[in-house]
Amino acid sequence: MLRWALLFFLISLVAAALGFTDIAAGAATIAKILFVVFLVIFLIFLVLGIMASEALFR
Repeated sequence: MLRWALLFFLISLVAAALGFTDIAAGAATIAKILFVVFLVIFLIFLVLGIMASEALFR
């Protein structure tokens, strides 16, 4: 997921450098959405991992 976000970020940078502003804006928006989804999934798994380790060491 993070790899896709970085890929779309790079696409937006290249498109902006070449003057394709609409494509750059679209790719940047997709990159932002994918990054937020990555953060949410990461935080969910982090909390689940902490809860599992606490239950394991009781």
